[in-house]
Amino acid sequence: MSNELKGALIIGQSGGPTSVINASAYGVIRTALDNPAITAVYGAAHGIKGVLNDKLYDMGQEDARELELLLNTPSSELGSCRYKIADPDKDDTDYKRILEIFQKYDVRYFFYNGGNDSMDTCNKISKYMQKVGYECRIMGVPKTIDNDLFGTDHCPGFASAAKYIATSCAEVYKDARVYDTGMVTVIEIMGRHAGWLAGAAALAGVVGCAPDLVYLPEVNFDMDKFLADVDAIYKKNGNCIVAVSEGIHYADGTFVSEAKTSATDGFGHAQLGGLAALLANVVKERTGAKVRGIELSLLQRCGAHVASRTDIDESFLAGKTAVEAAVAGETDKMVGFECSREGGKYTCKTKLFNLSEVANFEKKVPLEWINAEGNGVTQDYIDYALPLIQGDAKAPTENSLPRFARLKKVFAK
Repeated sequence: MSNELKGALIIGQSGGPTSVINASAYGVIRTALDNPAITAVYGAAHGIKGVLNDKLYDMGQEDARELELLLNTPSSELGSCRYKIADPDKDDTDYKRILEIFQKYDVRYFFYNGGNDSMDTCNKISKYMQKVGYECRIMGVPKTIDNDLFGTDHCPGFASAAKYIATSCAEVYKDARVYDTGMVTVIEIMGRHAGWLAGAAALAGVVGCAPDLVYLPEVNFDMDKFLADVDAIYKKNGNCIVAVSEGIHYADGTFVSEAKTSATDGFGHAQLGGLAALLANVVKERTGAKVRGIELSLLQRCGAHVASRTDIDESFLAGKTAVEAAVAGETDKMVGFECSREGGKYTCKTKLFNLSEVANFEKKVPLEWINAEGNGVTQDYIDYALPLIQGDAKAPTENSLPRFARLKKVFAK
């Protein structure tokens, strides 16, 4: 493959949004618009569905200032989806349609901004284009607050969600100690199989507001032990704050959450929720204490007002690097991070990973970063996560409210 390849570019976003996914999209869009090898830049409306439905936004029609505001605009501004394309060896209908759209717009660069399932989609499309001989450089741009993508030190989006969680836990800590009567507070945090986000609650301890107990899905949950832990702390201190991942499960693998069978998303994953309320009721019945259950829910992934500056800058860098690498001849890769924290100094540089190695592999919190009791994280986790949440968003405002991007979203013809 020669390095010189002229053609249009499509950027799509997929999966759950984050407070910085648009910073990555801006990294792709701005870099692509400024590169002479890219003849046009399109944004897929609602991810791969936008390609299949021939609904592409012409990003060259957008105002430069509005595009720049993507840096501080939460959620997926181009629109997201949860659509699982089939194995091309079993059903290549979608792939033929994607190729048709690529040929229609002379698309030679395709970028997909998402998590595990999105990297799988990216990988399948890449392999299909290679199989049929259509030259198109395909790159995955990572995002996931779950922080569970293989290879990369961390994922864009995780740090800002972690900062929101730590901040919220610190604020709840202060509120829960107002009265002279005690209370048990259970805070439910996202994370189906990996506990990176729940672990972030412990970061509140850096400012003296740590939760008493933290439960991650990497360790089997024991209800009796949980109740004993809570009861002991409540009797000793008069208060107890528990941070718990939505995905905690019993030894047999069943989720503790009462809502585990309520629904599934487009990839067949259980939509969890209701865990805080369930545990709060159990604790109240067993201890008689005043108990409050709090579910952070969507707030932890759209809290752009407390986004990490480090996260914003690195998210932009991931998108920018993807374009530069593709134009230079790379394809079939995901951009990730390689970091060092030696001597208390944090450094981060980009690194490319093969899509086939990344797709559908979940990276979990190392067991050695979870304490022996299974109800907290060690200093190793703190040392890992704390550098990632540094810096303030410094987002633009209008009438003291956040000023988000207002894109025209002109469809390509």
